[in-house]
Amino acid sequence: MKKFFCLLLALLTLCAAASAETVNANDEAVLNIFTWEGYIDYETVIKPFEEETGIKVNYATFASNEEMYEKLSAAKGGDYDIVLAGDYILNTCREAGLMQKLDKSIITNYDNLDMTFMSQYFDPDNEYVFPYVAGGPLIVYDPNEVDVEIKGMKDLLDPSLADSIGLIDDARVTIGLTLRSLGYSMNTTDEAQQAEAAAMLEEMRPNIHILEYENLHTYLLSGDIAVAYTFTPFVALALKDRPDLKVVFPEEGIGFGVDGCFIPVNAPHAKNANLFIEFMLRPEIGAIITEWQNYCCTNIPAREILGDWYYGNPVFTGLIDRLDDTEFILNLPIEEEQKFQDIWTSFKLGL
Repeated sequence: MKKFFCLLLALLTLCAAASAETVNANDEAVLNIFTWEGYIDYETVIKPFEEETGIKVNYATFASNEEMYEKLSAAKGGDYDIVLAGDYILNTCREAGLMQKLDKSIITNYDNLDMTFMSQYFDPDNEYVFPYVAGGPLIVYDPNEVDVEIKGMKDLLDPSLADSIGLIDDARVTIGLTLRSLGYSMNTTDEAQQAEAAAMLEEMRPNIHILEYENLHTYLLSGDIAVAYTFTPFVALALKDRPDLKVVFPEEGIGFGVDGCFIPVNAPHAKNANLFIEFMLRPEIGAIITEWQNYCCTNIPAREILGDWYYGNPVFTGLIDRLDDTEFILNLPIEEEQKFQDIWTSFKLGL
C-alpha cells in the first residue's frame, strides 16, 4: 500500500509538472507573436519588453484574419502565444475553443481598459481578449475641391464628384456602409437588399477614381482625389498634414471594429503571453501603441499621457461620441460571405 501511495504521489507530481510545462513550456524565455506585419512596433514595444524580462520575442505575420485562423486551427491552438487579429475572427476563435482565459493575477492592470470596448460579442464576459485598438472607417475630404456638403455615403453620388473619390477596397466595409445608407444592416443576407446596394455602387461608379485598402490618405494629400472613405488611422494621418480637411462621421452610421489580443488554448508560453499583455496595458506603453497605430486608445490612463495629441483630434473624440451609432461587421457563413465578394468583384471589374 505504501508503494502504491508513493507511486500515486509520483504520478501526481509528473502531472503537475506537465501542467506547468503547458503554461510555460520548459520555462523557456520565449514569446511567439502572430499578427499583421508592423502591427506591434519592435523598437518601442517589443524591444523594451525583451530588455526588461529577458524574454525573446518571435514575430510571425499573416496577411488576413482567415489565414491566421487556418494556421491556428491546424496547430490546434498551439505554436503561438499571442495572436492579434480582427474582432469577427476573434469571435470565431472563441467559439471554436481556440482561446484560453487571460490570467488576471498576472495582468493586474486589466482595469485600465475602457469599458466602452468591453463585453462585446467576441468576448461578452471579458475573459479572453485584450482590446488592442479600435476604430471605424470615416469620410474625409478637401473642402477646397468639393462644392457639395458631404454628410454620408449618398452624397458621394453627386455628379460634381466625378473621378474624385477613393474607396476602401473591401467588400464588407464598403458595401456595408452602402447598405447602412439604404437603411439596412451591414450584415444583411437579404439578397434584395444586397442588390439595392450593388445598384447604388453602380450609380457611384463614375465618381470613383481609385480603390485601395490602405493609404488612401496619400492620394488625398497629393490631390489625386478630393474625397476618401478610409480607415481611422489614415484619416488621422491626413489631418496631421492638412488640418483644414473635413472629417465626416457618416450620418448612416459607422462600421466599428476592434482588433484584439488573445492567448491560444495550447500556447506553449502562456505565462509569457500574460506578462506581455500586462506590459502593453501599462499607461506609457498604451500611449506609445496609440501614437504608433493612430487608432482609438482603449487604455484610459494612456489617454492622459497623450493629452492634447489625443483629445484634440476630432477623429478619436468623434468616434467615441458616436459609438451608439455603430455596427460591427460580423463573420458570416461562407456562402453568405461569398455573396458580398461576388458583388464587389463585379463592381471592380467595371472600373
